[in-house]
Amino acid sequence: MNLHNKLQQRAADNQPIRIGLIGAGKFGSMYLAQIPRTPGVHLVAIADLSPAAARTNLARVGWNPALTQAESAQAAIKTGATWITEDWNAVVTHPQIDIIVECTGNPVAAVEHCLQAFAHGKHVVNVTVEADAFCGPLLARKASEAGVVYSLAFGDQPALICDLVDWARTCGFPVVAAGRGHKWLPHFSESTPETVWGNYGLTPEQAERGGLNPKMFNSFLDGSKPSIESTAVANATGLTVPSNGLLYPPASVEDIPYVTRPISEGGVLERKGMVEVISSLEANGRKIPYDIRMGVWVTVEAETDYIKNCFEEYNAHTDPSGRYFTLYKRWHLIGLEVGVSVASVALRGEPTGVASCWNADVVATAKRELKPGDMLDGEGGYTVWGKLLPADTSMKMGGLPLGLAHNVKVIRAVKKGQSLSWADVAMDMSTPAYKVRREMEGMFATALKKAA
Repeated sequence: MNLHNKLQQRAADNQPIRIGLIGAGKFGSMYLAQIPRTPGVHLVAIADLSPAAARTNLARVGWNPALTQAESAQAAIKTGATWITEDWNAVVTHPQIDIIVECTGNPVAAVEHCLQAFAHGKHVVNVTVEADAFCGPLLARKASEAGVVYSLAFGDQPALICDLVDWARTCGFPVVAAGRGHKWLPHFSESTPETVWGNYGLTPEQAERGGLNPKMFNSFLDGSKPSIESTAVANATGLTVPSNGLLYPPASVEDIPYVTRPISEGGVLERKGMVEVISSLEANGRKIPYDIRMGVWVTVEAETDYIKNCFEEYNAHTDPSGRYFTLYKRWHLIGLEVGVSVASVALRGEPTGVASCWNADVVATAKRELKPGDMLDGEGGYTVWGKLLPADTSMKMGGLPLGLAHNVKVIRAVKKGQSLSWADVAMDMSTPAYKVRREMEGMFATALKKAA
């Protein structure tokens, strides 16, 4: 890779990549911490609902306050400073900004931001993977039609998994399985913001001291985020998904090639070529030594005896047959790595992961008995969690995507553990996010009919 050399050349030519950031929360702040240390980039503008909070986060990560006093994007471009504003639309429509980094974490808002950016010729690095999970394939198509690049964000696990899958296929290996790690026990799917810290392994006092958001952390714990991220990977790589949700097989790093084999060969997979998530806990709750909780992995297959023998000769850790080998990264650095996406998109015109099909969906599933009049509170909340399902299964049942299950009224009783459908809720049909999702469903339904 030579992205850094290309960035240095941009700096030498005084032609930096001009960036607009929407959302300066935790993920955005991690990226902000790296920007002053990266050549050839200029953060022209930050849009945030709270400019004061954005300034606080800039100070927290070490920015010079003098560099955040620009009064407009144009002034920032002239001086090399950064403009901070509440007006995201002014950022995405500014003609001299090259790339928008969407970091809000709000899937409904993120879709609107992406569409407006495409309409104004801006590339987008979408950190808000929740939006990609329910309409990424159509966002990718709309970006292509606009002549811009839409990309998942490097540092987040989906883009890192896509990178491993691309490595495997480029080397000539068939991908048997790919995914991430997670701390999982089945009852975590019922976790709420009130129970999250005990399950997560922190005291409420530790969480308060760290300023941690219980709903956000709960979205990881209850399985919603692993399902969302697995959906993004499946749709970007063409890998398939389990027929009734993630299995979360427990395994150490050394055991991943044992469990990520087809059932017929002693593993857990319905078939080769799937996404899955590895648990860092045994079924009895015991922590597994040398786990993959914070990492990503890909399992590949030696298709010939010669390749199998090479695995053996170079001490590659395989399953007992010697045919299945797992490559992994045990950690990911989240927002600290987003610069790879920005550079790849701007300098190569290549995304670091982008939906190419609709294989998977995340359907809102009841954490408790729901009755008419209840309000859904989205991922990580008290009412629903996200279940990974094949896209055609979701289509047939009219599944309600988790990304649109925020502030939505229930109009029919739903049993605990039941996945919700459009008919169970009263949707706001006016949002761009809803319209894009329904457009995508119509597009793929037509494609399925033609294929049949």
